[in-house]
Amino acid sequence: MRSLYSKFALDFNSMLFFAVVLMFSFAPSSFAQDEDDGQAEAIKIFNRAQDAHEKGDLAGALKLYDEAVKLAPEFPEVEYQRGNALLSLGKPGEAEKAFRRAVELREDWTLPMASLGSILVNTNRYAEAEKILMKAVELDDKNFPAFVALTDLRLKSKASPAVLKELLAKLRILTSKANPTASLWASRSALERALGDWAAAKTSFNRALAIEPKNKAALTERAEISLSEGDYANATETAKTLAQLSPNSNDVKFLQARIFASEEKIGEALKILDSITNPSADVTALKNSISANGAVNVAELEKKAESEPKNSAVLGRLCNLLRTENPPKALDFCRRASEAEPGNLNHAVGFGAALVQAKQYENAVTIFKRIKEIAPDNYTARANLATALFQLKRFPEAVTEYQWLTEKQPDLPITYYFLAIAHDNLGEYFDAMANYQQFLKLADATSNKLEIEKVNLRLPSLQKQIKAKKGKK
Repeated sequence: MRSLYSKFALDFNSMLFFAVVLMFSFAPSSFAQDEDDGQAEAIKIFNRAQDAHEKGDLAGALKLYDEAVKLAPEFPEVEYQRGNALLSLGKPGEAEKAFRRAVELREDWTLPMASLGSILVNTNRYAEAEKILMKAVELDDKNFPAFVALTDLRLKSKASPAVLKELLAKLRILTSKANPTASLWASRSALERALGDWAAAKTSFNRALAIEPKNKAALTERAEISLSEGDYANATETAKTLAQLSPNSNDVKFLQARIFASEEKIGEALKILDSITNPSADVTALKNSISANGAVNVAELEKKAESEPKNSAVLGRLCNLLRTENPPKALDFCRRASEAEPGNLNHAVGFGAALVQAKQYENAVTIFKRIKEIAPDNYTARANLATALFQLKRFPEAVTEYQWLTEKQPDLPITYYFLAIAHDNLGEYFDAMANYQQFLKLADATSNKLEIEKVNLRLPSLQKQIKAKKGKK
């Protein structure tokens, strides 16, 4: 799939180049004094093309760039700007040729190198992109677009954590300097997310959006983190914003499909995936993942896990299917799913939930407290943390979690039931009574029959204790 990061690297290249051209336009003496009339005319046409480009007349600008190239075939600035115009017009193949020609004419010019490298990353030509982008950052260690494209390369080629950390260290230095771009902050966020530092990733994409509220790369990061945290509402809203900014983007369609798939809206997810023209390997993989998530035959899934030991979709599905009937086995699949896709918080939540099912409550609390630090609004994680704390009789902590849960889903009766019991065990009888009564108010006579009976047995003695002014005030 084409990356939004590399697209914005190219956009930033254009902005930087306008500054270069401004200097160039006022310094025609950089050409030899005896340059012929054709070269002088080429400069005039080039400046007119620049004006059209800045005004958004891409077709008109491209026509003028072509005229300038005919008059002065060895004019690298024109080739570079031709490439930017062609890219904006949705012609990456022709843009690539223009960027290559610019680099050929001026071998040490890092702006077209960054643009060319970005196109190569988008078309999965990683080896060549690596050579060009590394040369660009060696020649200019403050080339923001090159670092953005290099980040895209590292993530798409699934570089090791050590390599990602090394690149992140460089981006942290660059973002600490004056005037870092929104795209550079978004790239930093993507690396931090890939390395599991979710809090830092959120800070970085928020910094990007503060600079440029409609930065697509930063919005994509926000949607990715919301999706991984299980915050589907926020992920959906962010995806809608991206769709408005790029109505025909396959990247946005792919994101929307993933959100639908996570919400188990399989029909909607497949409909979007089928609308993607020239589907990539990522689209095919998502379709296979959707099939795996819909599968219920454990034996078949286990065979697939044997042949594809790092297939996170299959491992995650086995984690969910076996969590109740075989918690120890589920734990192994949950752990492997989390290791195969460490950036997906859902696998970590699944692992923690499997620990709860296996009655390994202390370990579950440890995991869910870490998740809570990263994703404090993840309802599933908080619900499992509450359960583990309750089972460990750590009632003060359990009360905190159950209260948060009632605020988020005030119509769920079972939460009030456990909150009441926690208060009851703490001798907080007034609070216990209030939550028992709220439970009875919301409870379903059939599905909550057993809990209703227990509450009705408890209430008379609880009322006596309150009347006798027992318990904590």
